[in-house]
Amino acid sequence: MPTKQQAVFQFDLTGGHLALDLANTVSRRDDPTRRREHLENFADLISFALQDKILSVKQAKDLHLLARRSASDAASSFRKAIALREAVYRVFAAAAKDRPAPAEDLLKINESAVEAVQHRRLVRGNGSYRWEWQTDGRNPLDRILWPIAESAVELLTSDELNCCAGARLPIASGCSSITVATAAAAGAT
Repeated sequence: MPTKQQAVFQFDLTGGHLALDLANTVSRRDDPTRRREHLENFADLISFALQDKILSVKQAKDLHLLARRSASDAASSFRKAIALREAVYRVFAAAAKDRPAPAEDLLKINESAVEAVQHRRLVRGNGSYRWEWQTDGRNPLDRILWPIAESAVELLTSDELNCCAGARLPIASGCSSITVATAAAAGAT
């Protein structure tokens, strides 16, 4: 976790959807001289997940401890997150331009979503049922990716995506971020 002297980067969470927020962790993608990567390591990924409410503070602390104990697992989860982010970006950028998404990117999102579903459990607590994410012990650090993959599939298969095709997504007009139509209508870039 960052020390008290280090400022925690505040991620742009205006994408209107978790998967789009992840895609927007790179600023100014289309300008190589001004491009800025905001996910440099697994700790940054945890910070993103905490800010986007994927994780509670306790879960974030637990993942930081696990990542310190197993740097190789943290590096593996981080690489998976970046691969998922780039696939999400390319798929939604294609949708914004009303073009077919690259098959390998759809496959990556699908594989990530299938893995996520394998970690969903229906549980009862406080008189009602709810979904919970449960790890299987292989790499609990991957748990950050599961709600993101689920989010990407939900948006890809929703009417919300259909209403946002073409120029209604800022990416189609050359902006550096992807947002859903409601944010675009408000003038978000």
